[in-house]
Amino acid sequence: MEKKATVMKFGGTSVQDAAAFARVAEIVSGEKENSPVVVTSAMAKVTDALLQAFEWAKKGNATTAFESLQPHFERHIKVAEELLGESGRKSLQLELDYAKQELNDLLVRVSRRSLPLQMLKDAIVSYGEQLSSRLLVEVCQAKKLNARHADARRLIVTDDEYGSAAPVWDQTERLIRLELQPLIAAGEIPVLGGFIAASRGGETTTLGRGGSDYSAALVGAALQAREIQIWTDVTGVLTCDPRICPEARTLKTLSYEEAAELAYFGAKVLHPKTIQPAVDLQIPVRVCNSRQPTEQGTMILPQSQSTPRLVKSIAYKKGITILHITSARMLGAYGFMSAIFQIFERHRTVIDVVTTSEVSVSLTLDDTAALEAIIKDLERIGTVEIEPNQAVVCVVGSGLRDTSGVAAQIFAAISDINISLISHGASSVNMTFVVQENVIGEVIKRLHDEFFTN
Repeated sequence: MEKKATVMKFGGTSVQDAAAFARVAEIVSGEKENSPVVVTSAMAKVTDALLQAFEWAKKGNATTAFESLQPHFERHIKVAEELLGESGRKSLQLELDYAKQELNDLLVRVSRRSLPLQMLKDAIVSYGEQLSSRLLVEVCQAKKLNARHADARRLIVTDDEYGSAAPVWDQTERLIRLELQPLIAAGEIPVLGGFIAASRGGETTTLGRGGSDYSAALVGAALQAREIQIWTDVTGVLTCDPRICPEARTLKTLSYEEAAELAYFGAKVLHPKTIQPAVDLQIPVRVCNSRQPTEQGTMILPQSQSTPRLVKSIAYKKGITILHITSARMLGAYGFMSAIFQIFERHRTVIDVVTTSEVSVSLTLDDTAALEAIIKDLERIGTVEIEPNQAVVCVVGSGLRDTSGVAAQIFAAISDINISLISHGASSVNMTFVVQENVIGEVIKRLHDEFFTN
Protein backbone atom coordinates (compact mmCIF):
# COMPACT_ATOMS: atom_id res chain seq x y z
CA MET A 1 0.00 0.00 0.00
CA GLU A 2 1.10 3.57 -0.72
CA LYS A 3 2.13 5.52 2.35
CA LYS A 4 -0.24 8.40 3.17
CA ALA A 5 1.81 11.58 3.26
CA THR A 6 1.51 14.52 5.65
CA VAL A 7 2.02 17.79 3.77
CA MET A 8 3.67 20.44 5.97
CA LYS A 9 3.77 24.03 4.72
CA PHE A 10 5.96 26.59 6.53
CA GLY A 11 5.34 30.31 6.05
CA GLY A 12 7.94 33.07 5.78
CA THR A 13 8.04 33.84 9.50
CA SER A 14 8.62 30.12 10.18
CA VAL A 15 11.88 30.35 8.18
CA GLN A 16 12.98 33.89 8.96
CA ASP A 17 16.33 33.16 10.66
CA ALA A 18 18.61 30.37 11.93
CA ALA A 19 16.53 29.71 15.05
CA ALA A 20 13.38 29.42 12.93
CA PHE A 21 15.03 27.01 10.45
CA ALA A 22 16.23 24.86 13.35
CA ARG A 23 12.68 24.75 14.77
CA VAL A 24 11.29 23.68 11.39
CA ALA A 25 13.79 20.82 11.17
CA GLU A 26 12.72 19.68 14.67
CA ILE A 27 9.03 19.85 13.74
CA VAL A 28 9.65 17.83 10.54
CA SER A 29 11.70 15.31 12.54
CA GLY A 30 8.75 14.81 14.89
CA GLU A 31 6.54 13.95 11.90
CA LYS A 32 8.98 11.67 10.04
CA GLU A 33 6.98 8.50 10.78
CA ASN A 34 4.04 10.04 8.87
CA SER A 35 5.87 10.49 5.55
CA PRO A 36 6.23 14.29 5.56
CA VAL A 37 6.34 16.36 2.39
CA VAL A 38 7.59 19.89 3.14
CA VAL A 39 6.54 23.06 1.31
CA THR A 40 8.29 26.29 2.30
CA SER A 41 7.75 29.97 1.61
CA ALA A 42 10.61 32.41 1.06
CA MET A 43 12.38 33.75 4.15
CA ALA A 44 10.37 36.61 5.69
CA LYS A 45 10.77 39.90 3.76
CA VAL A 46 12.61 38.33 0.83
CA THR A 47 9.62 38.34 -1.55
CA ASP A 48 9.02 42.03 -0.84
CA ALA A 49 12.72 42.74 -1.48
CA LEU A 50 12.60 40.90 -4.83
CA LEU A 51 9.48 42.83 -5.87
CA GLN A 52 11.16 46.11 -4.92
CA ALA A 53 14.26 45.13 -6.91
CA PHE A 54 12.02 44.45 -9.92
CA GLU A 55 10.48 47.94 -9.59
CA TRP A 56 13.92 49.59 -9.45
CA ALA A 57 15.08 47.62 -12.48
CA LYS A 58 11.92 48.65 -14.33
CA LYS A 59 13.02 52.28 -13.84
CA GLY A 60 16.42 51.45 -15.35
CA ASN A 61 18.32 50.99 -12.07
CA ALA A 62 19.40 47.35 -12.49
CA THR A 63 22.63 47.79 -10.50
CA THR A 64 20.83 49.40 -7.53
CA ALA A 65 18.18 46.70 -7.75
CA PHE A 66 20.73 43.90 -7.50
CA GLU A 67 22.69 45.59 -4.70
CA SER A 68 19.48 45.96 -2.67
CA LEU A 69 19.25 42.16 -2.47
CA GLN A 70 22.70 41.72 -0.89
CA PRO A 71 21.47 41.88 2.76
CA HIS A 72 19.03 39.05 1.99
CA PHE A 73 21.74 36.89 0.41
CA GLU A 74 23.71 37.48 3.63
CA ARG A 75 20.75 36.27 5.71
CA HIS A 76 20.84 32.91 3.91
CA ILE A 77 24.61 32.67 4.44
CA LYS A 78 24.22 33.47 8.15
CA VAL A 79 21.74 30.59 8.59
CA ALA A 80 24.16 28.29 6.78
CA GLU A 81 27.06 29.39 8.99
CA GLU A 82 25.07 28.75 12.17
CA LEU A 83 23.42 25.44 11.25
CA LEU A 84 25.43 23.67 8.54
CA GLY A 85 28.74 21.84 8.35
CA GLU A 86 31.38 22.66 5.77
CA SER A 87 29.85 20.49 3.04
CA GLY A 88 26.38 22.05 3.51
CA ARG A 89 27.80 25.58 3.51
CA LYS A 90 29.68 24.93 0.25
CA SER A 91 26.57 23.46 -1.35
CA LEU A 92 24.45 26.47 -0.38
CA GLN A 93 27.13 28.93 -1.52
CA LEU A 94 27.13 27.31 -4.98
CA GLU A 95 23.32 27.67 -5.15
CA LEU A 96 23.58 31.28 -4.00
CA ASP A 97 26.28 32.16 -6.54
CA TYR A 98 24.19 30.63 -9.32
CA ALA A 99 21.07 32.50 -8.13
CA LYS A 100 22.98 35.80 -8.01
CA GLN A 101 24.15 35.42 -11.62
CA GLU A 102 20.65 34.61 -12.83
CA LEU A 103 19.01 37.41 -10.81
CA ASN A 104 21.52 39.96 -12.09
CA ASP A 105 20.82 38.87 -15.66
CA LEU A 106 17.04 39.01 -15.13
CA LEU A 107 17.18 42.50 -13.59
CA VAL A 108 19.24 43.75 -16.55
CA ARG A 109 16.63 42.24 -18.90
CA VAL A 110 13.90 44.10 -16.97
CA SER A 111 15.73 47.41 -17.34
CA ARG A 112 16.10 46.78 -21.09
CA ARG A 113 12.54 45.43 -21.52
CA SER A 114 14.00 42.51 -23.50
CA LEU A 115 11.20 40.12 -22.46
CA PRO A 116 7.59 40.60 -21.22
CA LEU A 117 7.80 42.27 -17.80
CA GLN A 118 5.27 39.99 -16.08
CA MET A 119 7.25 36.94 -17.20
CA LEU A 120 10.47 38.45 -15.82
CA LYS A 121 8.75 39.47 -12.59
CA ASP A 122 7.65 35.89 -11.86
CA ALA A 123 11.13 34.58 -12.65
CA ILE A 124 12.71 37.11 -10.25
CA VAL A 125 10.28 36.68 -7.38
CA SER A 126 10.57 32.88 -7.55
CA TYR A 127 14.12 33.01 -6.13
CA GLY A 128 12.85 33.55 -2.60
CA GLU A 129 11.31 30.07 -2.53
CA GLN A 130 14.08 28.50 -4.59
CA LEU A 131 16.73 29.58 -2.07
CA SER A 132 14.72 28.90 1.11
CA SER A 133 13.83 25.37 -0.03
CA ARG A 134 17.48 24.60 -0.92
CA LEU A 135 18.61 25.95 2.44
CA LEU A 136 15.94 23.98 4.33
CA VAL A 137 17.09 20.74 2.65
CA GLU A 138 20.64 21.37 3.88
CA VAL A 139 19.41 22.19 7.42
CA CYS A 140 17.27 19.03 7.54
CA GLN A 141 20.18 16.91 6.29
CA ALA A 142 22.44 18.45 8.96
CA LYS A 143 19.82 17.27 11.49
CA LYS A 144 20.16 13.71 10.08
CA LEU A 145 16.87 13.82 8.17
CA ASN A 146 16.72 12.12 4.77
CA ALA A 147 15.60 15.30 2.94
CA ARG A 148 15.64 15.68 -0.85
CA HIS A 149 14.98 18.87 -2.85
CA ALA A 150 12.12 18.78 -5.35
CA ASP A 151 11.72 21.67 -7.81
CA ALA A 152 8.09 22.84 -7.70
CA ARG A 153 8.44 23.99 -11.31
CA ARG A 154 8.71 20.33 -12.33
CA LEU A 155 5.56 19.47 -10.36
CA ILE A 156 2.94 22.22 -10.77
CA VAL A 157 1.89 23.06 -14.34
CA THR A 158 -0.07 26.28 -14.91
CA ASP A 159 -1.47 28.52 -17.62
CA ASP A 160 0.44 31.62 -18.78
CA GLU A 161 -1.27 34.08 -16.42
CA TYR A 162 1.92 35.44 -14.86
CA GLY A 163 1.53 36.74 -11.29
CA SER A 164 -1.52 34.64 -10.51
CA ALA A 165 -1.34 31.50 -12.61
CA ALA A 166 -4.02 28.80 -12.50
CA PRO A 167 -2.85 25.17 -12.18
CA VAL A 168 -3.61 22.67 -14.93
CA TRP A 169 -4.86 19.99 -12.56
CA ASP A 170 -4.56 16.77 -14.61
CA GLN A 171 -0.92 17.38 -15.51
CA THR A 172 -0.06 18.70 -12.05
CA GLU A 173 -1.59 15.70 -10.30
CA ARG A 174 0.25 13.25 -12.58
CA LEU A 175 3.64 14.97 -12.15
CA ILE A 176 3.36 15.29 -8.36
CA ARG A 177 2.54 11.60 -8.01
CA LEU A 178 5.24 10.59 -10.50
CA GLU A 179 7.99 12.65 -8.82
CA LEU A 180 7.10 12.49 -5.13
CA GLN A 181 5.59 9.05 -4.50
CA PRO A 182 8.85 7.16 -5.21
CA LEU A 183 10.69 9.47 -2.78
CA ILE A 184 8.06 8.93 -0.08
CA ALA A 185 8.11 5.15 -0.66
CA ALA A 186 11.92 5.21 -0.24
CA GLY A 187 11.60 7.02 3.12
CA GLU A 188 12.89 10.33 1.79
CA ILE A 189 11.44 13.74 2.74
CA PRO A 190 10.73 15.89 -0.34
CA VAL A 191 11.21 19.64 0.25
CA LEU A 192 9.93 22.14 -2.31
CA GLY A 193 9.32 25.86 -2.58
CA GLY A 194 5.69 26.95 -2.48
CA PHE A 195 4.12 29.68 -4.63
CA ILE A 196 6.17 28.82 -7.74
CA ALA A 197 5.25 26.69 -10.74
CA ALA A 198 5.88 26.58 -14.50
CA SER A 199 3.76 27.06 -17.59
CA ARG A 200 3.32 24.32 -20.17
CA GLY A 201 6.17 25.98 -22.07
CA GLY A 202 8.47 25.68 -19.04
CA GLU A 203 8.51 29.38 -18.07
CA THR A 204 8.45 30.13 -14.33
CA THR A 205 5.05 31.28 -13.05
CA THR A 206 3.69 32.11 -9.59
CA LEU A 207 0.36 31.31 -7.94
CA GLY A 208 -0.16 34.80 -6.46
CA ARG A 209 0.75 36.22 -3.06
CA GLY A 210 0.05 33.69 -0.33
CA GLY A 211 0.23 30.96 -2.95
CA SER A 212 2.50 28.71 -0.86
CA ASP A 213 -0.64 27.52 0.95
CA TYR A 214 -2.15 26.75 -2.44
CA SER A 215 0.96 24.77 -3.43
CA ALA A 216 0.63 22.70 -0.26
CA ALA A 217 -3.04 22.04 -0.94
CA LEU A 218 -2.32 20.98 -4.53
CA VAL A 219 0.42 18.60 -3.37
CA GLY A 220 -1.84 17.26 -0.61
CA ALA A 221 -4.72 16.69 -3.03
CA ALA A 222 -2.51 14.98 -5.65
CA LEU A 223 -1.04 12.64 -3.01
CA GLN A 224 -4.40 12.21 -1.22
CA ALA A 225 -2.56 13.15 1.97
CA ARG A 226 -3.71 12.15 5.44
CA GLU A 227 -3.45 15.80 6.52
CA ILE A 228 -2.27 19.22 5.29
CA GLN A 229 -0.54 21.28 7.96
CA ILE A 230 -0.16 25.06 7.60
CA TRP A 231 2.59 26.23 9.97
CA THR A 232 2.55 29.96 10.68
CA ASP A 233 3.27 32.38 13.53
CA VAL A 234 -0.13 32.17 15.25
CA THR A 235 -1.73 29.24 17.03
CA GLY A 236 -4.47 28.37 14.58
CA VAL A 237 -7.47 30.43 13.51
CA LEU A 238 -8.54 32.91 16.18
CA THR A 239 -11.91 34.37 17.14
CA CYS A 240 -10.70 37.70 15.71
CA ASP A 241 -7.56 39.72 14.99
CA PRO A 242 -5.44 39.64 18.19
CA ARG A 243 -4.01 43.07 17.33
CA ILE A 244 -7.49 44.49 17.95
CA CYS A 245 -8.59 42.06 20.69
CA PRO A 246 -5.62 40.62 22.61
CA GLU A 247 -8.05 38.26 24.36
CA ALA A 248 -8.89 36.51 21.05
CA ARG A 249 -8.74 32.73 21.44
CA THR A 250 -7.92 29.78 19.19
CA LEU A 251 -10.74 27.82 17.58
CA LYS A 252 -10.39 24.05 17.92
CA THR A 253 -12.33 23.22 14.75
CA LEU A 254 -13.86 24.92 11.73
CA SER A 255 -15.79 23.57 8.77
CA TYR A 256 -14.37 24.02 5.27
CA GLU A 257 -17.16 26.49 4.53
CA GLU A 258 -16.46 28.59 7.62
CA ALA A 259 -12.71 28.61 6.95
CA ALA A 260 -13.19 29.59 3.30
CA GLU A 261 -15.38 32.56 4.27
CA LEU A 262 -12.87 33.70 6.90
CA ALA A 263 -9.95 33.33 4.49
CA TYR A 264 -11.68 35.31 1.76
CA PHE A 265 -12.77 38.11 4.06
CA GLY A 266 -9.42 38.92 5.57
CA ALA A 267 -8.40 36.27 8.12
CA LYS A 268 -4.77 36.16 7.02
CA VAL A 269 -3.92 32.75 8.50
CA LEU A 270 -5.15 31.01 5.34
CA HIS A 271 -4.93 31.90 1.68
CA PRO A 272 -8.43 31.88 0.10
CA LYS A 273 -7.51 29.26 -2.52
CA THR A 274 -6.01 26.89 0.05
CA ILE A 275 -9.25 25.26 1.03
CA GLN A 276 -10.58 24.13 -2.34
CA PRO A 277 -8.23 21.24 -3.24
CA ALA A 278 -8.64 19.92 0.31
CA VAL A 279 -12.45 20.24 0.13
CA ASP A 280 -12.57 18.25 -3.10
CA LEU A 281 -10.90 15.26 -1.45
CA GLN A 282 -12.08 15.80 2.15
CA ILE A 283 -8.51 16.19 3.44
CA PRO A 284 -8.22 17.71 6.96
CA VAL A 285 -6.24 20.96 7.18
CA ARG A 286 -4.51 21.82 10.44
CA VAL A 287 -3.26 25.36 11.20
CA CYS A 288 -0.33 25.31 13.67
CA ASN A 289 2.15 27.69 15.29
CA SER A 290 5.80 26.92 14.45
CA ARG A 291 6.89 28.85 17.56
CA GLN A 292 4.65 26.73 19.79
CA PRO A 293 4.62 23.35 18.03
CA THR A 294 3.11 21.46 20.97
CA GLU A 295 -0.10 23.55 20.80
CA GLN A 296 -2.96 21.82 19.00
CA GLY A 297 -3.93 24.67 16.63
CA THR A 298 -7.14 24.61 14.57
CA MET A 299 -8.37 21.60 12.60
CA ILE A 300 -10.45 22.37 9.50
CA LEU A 301 -12.82 19.54 8.64
CA PRO A 302 -15.72 18.83 6.24
CA GLN A 303 -18.10 19.63 9.11
CA SER A 304 -17.10 21.52 12.25
CA GLN A 305 -17.91 20.05 15.63
CA SER A 306 -21.01 21.41 17.34
CA THR A 307 -20.40 24.27 19.73
CA PRO A 308 -22.63 26.31 22.04
CA ARG A 309 -21.29 29.45 20.33
CA LEU A 310 -23.16 30.25 17.15
CA VAL A 311 -20.54 32.79 16.00
CA LYS A 312 -17.13 31.22 15.48
CA SER A 313 -15.00 34.14 14.33
CA ILE A 314 -15.07 37.74 13.11
CA ALA A 315 -12.89 38.77 10.15
CA TYR A 316 -12.47 42.08 8.37
CA LYS A 317 -10.85 43.55 5.29
CA LYS A 318 -9.85 47.23 4.97
CA GLY A 319 -9.17 49.30 1.87
CA ILE A 320 -12.60 48.59 0.39
CA THR A 321 -14.38 50.79 -2.17
CA ILE A 322 -18.16 50.70 -2.65
CA LEU A 323 -19.68 51.35 -6.08
CA HIS A 324 -23.38 52.22 -6.37
CA ILE A 325 -24.76 51.79 -9.91
CA THR A 326 -28.26 53.23 -10.45
CA SER A 327 -30.36 53.01 -13.61
CA ALA A 328 -34.11 53.33 -14.27
CA ARG A 329 -33.54 50.94 -17.18
CA MET A 330 -32.90 48.19 -14.62
CA LEU A 331 -36.57 48.17 -13.55
CA GLY A 332 -38.13 44.99 -14.94
CA ALA A 333 -35.24 44.48 -17.37
CA TYR A 334 -33.25 41.29 -17.82
CA GLY A 335 -29.56 41.21 -18.65
CA PHE A 336 -28.68 44.25 -16.53
CA MET A 337 -26.67 42.30 -13.93
CA SER A 338 -24.94 40.38 -16.70
CA ALA A 339 -23.86 43.65 -18.34
CA ILE A 340 -22.37 44.85 -15.04
CA PHE A 341 -20.49 41.62 -14.35
CA GLN A 342 -19.12 41.53 -17.90
CA ILE A 343 -17.48 44.91 -17.29
CA PHE A 344 -15.67 43.59 -14.20
CA GLU A 345 -14.69 40.44 -16.06
CA ARG A 346 -13.27 42.51 -18.89
CA HIS A 347 -11.11 44.46 -16.43
CA ARG A 348 -10.18 41.30 -14.49
CA THR A 349 -11.42 42.76 -11.20
CA VAL A 350 -12.96 40.66 -8.42
CA ILE A 351 -16.18 41.77 -6.69
CA ASP A 352 -16.53 40.94 -2.98
CA VAL A 353 -20.06 41.82 -1.82
CA VAL A 354 -23.14 42.53 -3.96
CA THR A 355 -26.59 43.87 -2.98
CA THR A 356 -29.40 44.91 -5.30
CA SER A 357 -32.65 46.87 -5.28
CA GLU A 358 -35.23 47.50 -8.03
CA VAL A 359 -33.14 50.17 -9.74
CA SER A 360 -29.64 49.93 -8.26
CA VAL A 361 -26.74 47.60 -7.57
CA SER A 362 -24.15 48.17 -4.84
CA LEU A 363 -20.91 46.21 -4.74
CA THR A 364 -17.51 46.30 -3.09
CA LEU A 365 -13.97 46.03 -4.47
CA ASP A 366 -10.61 45.74 -2.75
CA ASP A 367 -8.63 45.94 -6.01
CA THR A 368 -9.04 49.43 -7.49
CA ALA A 369 -6.21 49.25 -10.06
CA ALA A 370 -8.70 49.43 -12.96
CA LEU A 371 -11.30 51.58 -11.15
CA GLU A 372 -11.15 54.55 -13.52
CA ALA A 373 -11.72 52.39 -16.60
CA ILE A 374 -14.46 50.38 -14.84
CA ILE A 375 -16.36 53.55 -13.89
CA LYS A 376 -16.11 54.84 -17.47
CA ASP A 377 -17.71 51.61 -18.76
CA LEU A 378 -20.36 51.51 -16.01
CA GLU A 379 -21.46 55.09 -16.75
CA ARG A 380 -22.74 53.88 -20.12
CA ILE A 381 -25.46 51.89 -18.37
CA GLY A 382 -26.18 53.99 -15.27
CA THR A 383 -25.13 56.59 -12.72
CA VAL A 384 -22.11 55.61 -10.60
CA GLU A 385 -21.35 56.77 -7.05
CA ILE A 386 -18.13 55.86 -5.22
CA GLU A 387 -17.53 55.46 -1.48
CA PRO A 388 -13.83 54.87 -0.74
CA ASN A 389 -12.14 54.09 2.62
CA GLN A 390 -14.59 51.38 3.67
CA ALA A 391 -14.10 48.06 5.49
CA VAL A 392 -15.92 44.73 5.14
CA VAL A 393 -16.83 42.90 8.36
CA CYS A 394 -17.56 39.18 8.14
CA VAL A 395 -19.25 37.35 11.05
CA VAL A 396 -18.88 33.59 10.55
CA GLY A 397 -20.55 30.60 12.19
CA SER A 398 -22.58 27.54 11.23
CA GLY A 399 -26.30 28.13 10.85
CA LEU A 400 -26.33 31.94 11.05
CA ARG A 401 -29.01 32.18 8.37
CA ASP A 402 -31.27 29.66 10.10
CA THR A 403 -31.09 31.10 13.64
CA SER A 404 -33.38 33.93 14.66
CA GLY A 405 -32.07 36.93 16.58
CA VAL A 406 -28.41 36.80 15.50
CA ALA A 407 -28.67 39.78 13.12
CA ALA A 408 -30.45 41.78 15.83
CA GLN A 409 -27.67 40.93 18.28
CA ILE A 410 -24.96 41.98 15.81
CA PHE A 411 -26.54 45.30 14.91
CA ALA A 412 -27.60 46.13 18.48
CA ALA A 413 -23.93 45.92 19.50
CA ILE A 414 -23.03 48.61 16.93
CA SER A 415 -26.33 50.51 16.84
CA ASP A 416 -24.65 53.95 16.81
CA ILE A 417 -22.33 53.11 13.87
CA ASN A 418 -23.46 53.73 10.30
CA ILE A 419 -23.61 50.65 8.08
CA SER A 420 -23.13 51.24 4.35
CA LEU A 421 -24.17 47.84 2.99
CA ILE A 422 -25.43 44.47 4.29
CA SER A 423 -25.29 41.00 2.70
CA HIS A 424 -27.04 38.11 4.44
CA GLY A 425 -28.40 34.86 3.08
CA ALA A 426 -25.89 34.18 0.28
CA SER A 427 -24.11 31.85 2.70
CA SER A 428 -25.57 29.97 5.67
CA VAL A 429 -22.38 30.58 7.66
CA ASN A 430 -21.67 34.24 6.98
CA MET A 431 -23.18 37.66 7.62
CA THR A 432 -21.29 40.46 5.90
CA PHE A 433 -21.64 44.22 6.21
CA VAL A 434 -19.61 47.32 5.38
CA VAL A 435 -18.63 50.25 7.63
CA GLN A 436 -16.28 53.22 7.42
CA GLU A 437 -12.66 52.10 7.66
CA ASN A 438 -11.90 54.48 10.55
CA VAL A 439 -14.35 52.71 12.90
CA ILE A 440 -13.35 49.11 12.12
CA GLY A 441 -11.38 48.65 15.37
CA GLU A 442 -14.35 49.73 17.48
CA VAL A 443 -16.76 47.50 15.52
CA ILE A 444 -14.57 44.40 15.92
CA LYS A 445 -14.06 45.04 19.66
CA ARG A 446 -17.77 45.44 20.32
CA LEU A 447 -18.72 42.32 18.35
CA HIS A 448 -16.02 40.26 20.04
CA ASP A 449 -17.25 41.47 23.44
CA GLU A 450 -20.82 40.62 22.48
CA PHE A 451 -20.18 37.07 21.27
CA PHE A 452 -17.08 35.95 23.17
CA THR A 453 -16.14 38.11 26.18
CA ASN A 454 -19.58 38.60 27.71
